[in-house]
Amino acid sequence: MTPTLAVLAGFVVLLLDILKWTVIVQAILSWLVAFNVVNTQNRFVREVLRVLDRLLEPLYRPIRRILPDFGGIDLSPMVVLLVILLIQKLIVVNVPNYL
Repeated sequence: MTPTLAVLAGFVVLLLDILKWTVIVQAILSWLVAFNVVNTQNRFVREVLRVLDRLLEPLYRPIRRILPDFGGIDLSPMVVLLVILLIQKLIVVNVPNYL
């Protein structure tokens, strides 16, 4: 195995970690908005929500088309998290010396 491949694998795992935490933050923030804990009239909160939605909507859209309607419960963030974890596991198993 070349060191370049190991560095690239480590970088991809790091990017997937950042994406994973972004999905988690967006999901928690959407719950807080749904339960009126966070004030969406605040400009900063509104902009954070808008940025997160614009970043993650391209990931959620294909999954939402496949999943059935659960009546207000959106399971697409959970599916995205499972896919991220699966990809990370595949990288770690196939490139054992990535760190």
